[in-house]
Amino acid sequence: MAAEVARRRSFAIVSHPDAGKTTLTEKFLLYGGAVHLAGSVKARRNQRSTTSDWLELEQKRGISISSTVLQFEYNGHRINLLDTPGHQDFSEDTYRVLTAVDAAIMVLDAGKGIEDQTLKLFEVCRHRGVPIFTFINKMDRPAREPLDLLDELERVLSINAYPVNWPLGAGKEFKGVWDRHTKMAHLFERVPGGAYRSPEFTGSLADPLIREKLDPQTYETVCEEVEMLEGAGTTFNAEDVLHAKTTPVYFGSALNNFGVELLLDGFLEHSTPPTPRQSMDGATIEPHHPSFSGFVFKIQANMDPQHRDRVAFVRVVSGKFERNMAVTHVQSGKKMRLSNANKIFGSDRETVEEAYPGDVVGIVGKSGFSIGDTLTEDAAIRYDEIPYFAPECFSYIESPEPVQFKRFRTGLEQLLQEGVMQGYELVNATRATPLLGAAGPLQFEIVQYRLKAEYGADSRLEAAPWTVTRWIDPTVEAARLKAPHGVRLAHDRLQRLVVLCESPWALRYFAEQNEGVQLSSLPF
Repeated sequence: MAAEVARRRSFAIVSHPDAGKTTLTEKFLLYGGAVHLAGSVKARRNQRSTTSDWLELEQKRGISISSTVLQFEYNGHRINLLDTPGHQDFSEDTYRVLTAVDAAIMVLDAGKGIEDQTLKLFEVCRHRGVPIFTFINKMDRPAREPLDLLDELERVLSINAYPVNWPLGAGKEFKGVWDRHTKMAHLFERVPGGAYRSPEFTGSLADPLIREKLDPQTYETVCEEVEMLEGAGTTFNAEDVLHAKTTPVYFGSALNNFGVELLLDGFLEHSTPPTPRQSMDGATIEPHHPSFSGFVFKIQANMDPQHRDRVAFVRVVSGKFERNMAVTHVQSGKKMRLSNANKIFGSDRETVEEAYPGDVVGIVGKSGFSIGDTLTEDAAIRYDEIPYFAPECFSYIESPEPVQFKRFRTGLEQLLQEGVMQGYELVNATRATPLLGAAGPLQFEIVQYRLKAEYGADSRLEAAPWTVTRWIDPTVEAARLKAPHGVRLAHDRLQRLVVLCESPWALRYFAEQNEGVQLSSLPF
C-alpha cells in the first residue's frame, strides 16, 4: 500500500482560455507514451482531435467544455491528470475538479501573463492549499520579458516564484531552456506540428554548439540573466512548494514540445503523493487507512452514445479499491456492490480491478449518485469536499414539443445531477417551468445542445432577470422575510433557501429590509 500510494500523482491543469492548457495535456500524454501522435486543438480534417476534448461540441468549438480524466504511467508513476475547462462559463466544473487533486499546473501565455480567469483559479487553489506549478507557455511567440513575468507572478498572486529553468531566447529565436539545477542548456528541434517528441541536445552555456545555435545578442542576454539569477541568492525550498508558498516556474512551448518533458519530470519530483482528507466528524483520514473511502466529484452522462449510461467519477481517498467490493453509500445509507468500475482515458474506458489513493475510478450505471457523495467501507467516514458557487445567470427552460416532454424531463434531470448547472424552485411560484442558474450564458447553450443531441429533445429558453444569488441562514423561514421589488426567494436542489436579486443594489436593499439575516455567497 505504501509503495502504491507513494507513486501516485493526481493533478489538474488550469489556465485562462487559449493559454495552451489542452495542448500541454496532449503533450504530457505524448511524453508519457499514452498517445503516439499528439493532436491539435483546432483539428484540421486530416488531423485527429485531442484526447481530452472528446465531446463533439468541444471538437467543433476548439475549447474545453467538460473536465476530463486521463490516467497513464510515466517513469514508475501512476498519473491521474485532470484537464479542466478554461472558459469562465464552466468554472464551476473546474472548481469541483480541484477538490479531487493534490496539485495543479497553472499555464500562462508568455505574451499575456496573468489573466482574469487565471487569477480566479489560482485563488481557488490557494484557498484549498493546493501546491501550484507554473508553466509559462508560448515562448516561441512574441513574449514579455521573463523577469517581468516573474515579477507579475509575485506581485499579483502574492507567492514566491522560483524559475527552475530559464528561456534561451523568445519568439523566433526561442531555442530551448537553461536548467538551473543541472547547469545544462537544453536545445530542442521543431518537429512538424509538434506531433512527435522533439529531438534534444544538452550542453553547458560554454559549449561551442550552444553558442553557435543562439544569436550573439540572445546568448549575451541569457548569460547576463543567468548570472543575475544565481547572484540573487534565492534557493529552492521543496517544503514551501508543498505548502503553496512558492511556485516553481518552467518556460517552454507546448505546441513545439519545448520544455514539456522537463516540466513533467520536475513536477513528479517536487509534487506530493496523495494527501489526507478530513471527514465531517473532524477525523483525519490518511491514505493508508485500512478502509476504502472516496467521494464523487463529477458525474458525466452519455460518454458512450450507444449505451446512454452515467459515469460517476470517484476520487479514492483511503484504502484499496477492488472491483465487486461492497461499500456503503453514506448519503442514502444503502449497501451496494461496485461491480462496473472503469479506468477512464478521455472517452475510452477499460475495466479496473483495483485502485489506490490518488486514483480516479469511474463507476458506471449507478443512478442514485450525486456530486459530493461518499462511498466507503467505514460508514463513519463522510466527506464534504464539493464547493457550491452562486450563479450569475438565470433562464427558464421548457419543452416546446409536448410529445418530447418525457425525454426533455429525463435529460434535464440527468444534466442537473451532473452539475452542468444548478436548478432552482421559486417560493410561491406562479409557473412550473424549470429555472436554471449558471456561471455564464454559454452553459445554457451546452444544455440545449446536449438535450437535443443526447436525448432528442428540443428546448426553449427564456432569460430571467436575476444576476446575484445569496444563500440565506438555514434557521430563517421564508415566510418571515420581506422580498422587495427585484428580489425573489427560491430553494436550490437541496432545499436550501436562497435570495435572487436583479442587481447588487437590490441585494443591499433586501439586506436592509431583513436586518440581522445572514447571507452568504456559499451555502451555510
